[in-house]
This record gives sequence, structure tokens and C-alpha cells, in this order.
Amino acid sequence: MAALLFVLSDGRLRGAWCQGQNGIIMSAKRLACLVFCVFLSTSWSQPQSPKRGGAPTLLRQKALLLETQGRTTEAEQAWHAFLQADPGSAEAYAHLGLLASRAEDYEKAIPLYRKSLRLDSRVSGVRMNLGLALFKSEHLREAIQQFSQLLKSPATPQSDKMRLETLIGMAHYGLGEYAESVPFLKDAAAADQRNLTIRLILAHSCLWSKQNQCVLDTYKEILSIDPQSAEADMLAGEALDEMKNSQGALEQFRAAEKANPKEPDVHFGTGYLLWRSKQYPEAAAEFQLELKNNPQHAQSMLYLGDVMLQLNKPEEARRYLEKALADDSSGLANLDLGIIDADAGRTSDALRELQLSEKQQPNEVNVHWRLGRLYRAMGRKEDARGEFEAANKLNKAADEDLIKKMDDGRQHPPRSAADPSTPQH
Repeated sequence: MAALLFVLSDGRLRGAWCQGQNGIIMSAKRLACLVFCVFLSTSWSQPQSPKRGGAPTLLRQKALLLETQGRTTEAEQAWHAFLQADPGSAEAYAHLGLLASRAEDYEKAIPLYRKSLRLDSRVSGVRMNLGLALFKSEHLREAIQQFSQLLKSPATPQSDKMRLETLIGMAHYGLGEYAESVPFLKDAAAADQRNLTIRLILAHSCLWSKQNQCVLDTYKEILSIDPQSAEADMLAGEALDEMKNSQGALEQFRAAEKANPKEPDVHFGTGYLLWRSKQYPEAAAEFQLELKNNPQHAQSMLYLGDVMLQLNKPEEARRYLEKALADDSSGLANLDLGIIDADAGRTSDALRELQLSEKQQPNEVNVHWRLGRLYRAMGRKEDARGEFEAANKLNKAADEDLIKKMDDGRQHPPRSAADPSTPQH
């Protein structure tokens, strides 16, 4: 499970878990369920009910036997026949839910489990199965409610506690509630000293909830299990980047490259850090390595295009930028294409690209400045004045924010035209 790096609007690196077929980042909720299916063994609990007087024993035994033999359709028919004789059997509804779950028809299973609990909450295993069905059908909030009830119950065996901690942590993770997921995943990790996967998910949750020291602590635990974990190095690099330690972040990404040069996004992360510090030739080499590993890596194409423009190679830049354009929502591709068109005298094309970029990043100083220059060259003085005024306001706001932060004792300059995350052309 390799981290997918992408870039935030403030120029920092950020990871996600995987990509879809078209390079689109999956939703956290869907992703959590997928990760769960991959790493967490899903063993459904066998419902067991207190004995009921007068129940047709032979029908019940037949249903259980068919279920054990894997004859699902016949087992369902037998349980329905049992319900004709004993309509109040919580056990029968629990087993019908179990059969639906095994067939991965969770939407069918959920109301059956609920009916079983309403009839008799003493049937063991039903609430766990209900929680699992809710989890796997992505009803994560409701799954948390069921798992939490089990976790608090004195009747829950200690052996089930870690599983519940993991499930609740993963459900919060899937809902994007990273801070809430951390304590549960920490408990799960503490209970299983060699579980690498839980620690990787914990590290991501810590990162996305800005608990950077937690990331670094978990990183050390991961290395004790797998000293060659490239993903752990990347996570530590992301945390150091969040902590404004760019050199430390770069060193971690270099370590990740050494551990596994084929790790998805490792060269992009290294290249991005180099790009941000204006080490363009070195950044270009990293983006090219990422594209060698994955020729469809859209962000590497985007930033390689920008690098080529910085190195005054506009035709090479255009080739990469046009390939990246469909997947770029940052406005950088349109901005760079607008600059290339403006420099080549293609005024109408430049205007179209810059206006598109402005819609995508209305607070980007460089876009307003470029549009102002283009309008002035076109003789549209009022439009040019409006763009230059917008650029000046953004610069002034950035300066005021910087002064405020310095007064507060935090010297972390905001993003502005002078910020290394903003292309300078």
C-alpha cells in the first residue's frame, strides 16, 4: 500500500492511499473499506441462541447442516421453513443475515441482523456481524455505534478488543476523522507489536490530523519491523515537510528511493521538494524517473512541464503540460500554457489559458500579474489595471499575514509570489 503524494494549495506534500484506474484519488470512505478487506481477516461470527422450547428441532438441524455444507440456497429455504414454524426465532434471522453476508449482500444482511437483535439480543455474534456488514457496505457511522457498544460491554472477550479497536479506528479513518481514529489505532498497534499495516494507517492518520510527532514515533516503530520500508520513509518525509523541515523531508525521500526505487510516487515526492527549492535540473530527473515507473503519472507530467518552462524549453514544456491538463485542477497547467502562448504571440490562446487558470486559482498572484501584462499588451488598460490591483491586494494581504505571524513568534511565511511553491517566470 504505497502512499500517493499530491500537492496542497500551500505547496506542501500530502499523501493518500491509492489511485483509481484514471489516477483519481479514491474517497477516504471507500478506501478505508478496501484497506479493511485487504488486511483484516473477516471471520463472521456463528450465531448461537439460547434454547427455545417447542422449536421444530429437525428443521433447525437441517438448516444448520446445509449451512455447514455450503449449500446456501437450500440453507436459506430451510431457515425460512423454520420461521414458518417459529416466527419469533432470532437465531433464524441471524443465520439468514450470515448467509447474505457470506454472499457479500450486505444490504440484505443488515435488516436481518437488526430483526434478530430486536427479537433477542442474547444471540451471540449478531452485533459483531451487523457491525461488519455496516462497515463493508460503507455505513461507517452506524458501524462505529455497533462496535463501540461491543467494546464497552463487559461480556466482550478480551481477545475481541483489539479487533474492535482496529475496526473503530478504520471506520473513523474512512470518514476522514483522522484525529478520532488515532487513539483506537494506537491501542490496536500496542496490542500487536508486529502489525506493520496498522502502523502505516496510524501514521497516515497522525499526518492528516497534524500530529507530526506521532508520525515520527510511528515511523520508528515501522522501521523496527521493516527497516527497508520506503513508505515509512515517505511518511516521515511528509511529516517533516509539514514541520517546515524541507531538508529533513528531502533526506527521508532520498532514503525511500534507496530502499525501493520502484515505490510509487517516491521520485515524484523527491522531485517536488527539489522543484519547490528551485533545483530544476535535479527535479526534472526525478520526475522523469517517476514517469519511467509510471508513464501515466499526471502530476509528474505537470511539474516536469513547469520545470521545462523554467529551463526555457517551451516546446518540451507544452508537450508535458498538454498531457497533464485533463487531470490538473490546480491551474498550473493553464498558467504555464498561457505563458508559453503569450511569449509566442498567440494572444487569444494565452488569454483563454490564463482566464481558465484564474478561475482555478483566484488567489494566485502570478496569474493576475500575467493577465495584467497580457491585457496591457492588448490595449485593454482598464482590465490590466484591475488585474494589477488584484495582485497588489494579494501581496499586501500576504505581507500583513507575515507581520502578524512574526509578531506571534512564528516565522512561517504565507504563500505569495515570493513563496518557493509559486512558479516564478
